[in-house]
Amino acid sequence: MVQAEAMEADRGPAVDGPRTDWTRAEVAALFARPFMDLLFQAQQVHRRFFPPGEIQISTLLSIKTGACPEDCGYCPQSAHHRTGLPVERLMPLEEVVAAARRARAQGASRFCMGAAWRAPRQRDLEPVLEMIRAVKALGLETCATLGMLDLEQARQLKEAGLDYYNHNLDTSPEYYGRVVSTRSYQERLDTLDAVRAVGIRVCCGGILGMGESDEDRIGLLHRLATLPRHPESVPVNLLVRVPGTPLAECEPPDPFDLVRTVAVARILMPASRVRLSAGREAMSDELQALCFLAGANSIFYGERLLTTPNPDAHHDQRLFRRLDLSPV
Repeated sequence: MVQAEAMEADRGPAVDGPRTDWTRAEVAALFARPFMDLLFQAQQVHRRFFPPGEIQISTLLSIKTGACPEDCGYCPQSAHHRTGLPVERLMPLEEVVAAARRARAQGASRFCMGAAWRAPRQRDLEPVLEMIRAVKALGLETCATLGMLDLEQARQLKEAGLDYYNHNLDTSPEYYGRVVSTRSYQERLDTLDAVRAVGIRVCCGGILGMGESDEDRIGLLHRLATLPRHPESVPVNLLVRVPGTPLAECEPPDPFDLVRTVAVARILMPASRVRLSAGREAMSDELQALCFLAGANSIFYGERLLTTPNPDAHHDQRLFRRLDLSPV
């Protein structure tokens, strides 16, 4: 029965685009497929929507660090946790532009700016709008993650030239309350709705390794795949276990569970960029290669990912050459 449901789940996309009507049972059936069969199916889907040797590169810069009032259990920037992370004010415009130029020179096509806010105030937003305009003028795609937004804030970001907004769901609706208590799941969905309403593309995914079960991973994937429109980018993060955060002692997931999650995401959201995000420093080249085989076709690039380590660009470039991957 499971295999029959999984094969049914491989129906081609509807005439008007990829499916958004997946049932949780269908997602569970995909997740339960034999590993090799799942990878084969995911690679077939991937090749229908993307060139198999293409990879998109993004760079993420923390433009305002620390002292966030949210209590996200994974985040070293939370004011609720004692991680020793220094608090930094909003970066000057010229430093952000210089970082964007370096990212472009290293092959990035998208430059993402992250600020540790619950929700930006208007006085916070004004300098960020200038940053977006300046980065856009360099010929890069722009992305931001600034916390919760209302419709008017989203409109201002769109008018400044923002291409993507990142706002992750983190985990399943059922497990979410064990990770975050200061922001509801619905508030996250409301921000996604505001971003969509003004025409900004969505970057939205989750985190593995926070103590969640397979059922929670299925729940996260189901929620992402049944949004009214799939996120254009789906970041898949491995928890970076930072001392001082409540989740620092969580056991890391089985590496094959990461690959399985990537593969199911690729099948459910065939036209989305599936991105290997936080935690890549702990991944072997072989594990990343399996993830690319399973349908991942984007990475975050650069030595830092907000406040946590990331593989250096030269290492990634060598890996691309070994795997015959070409940046977009």
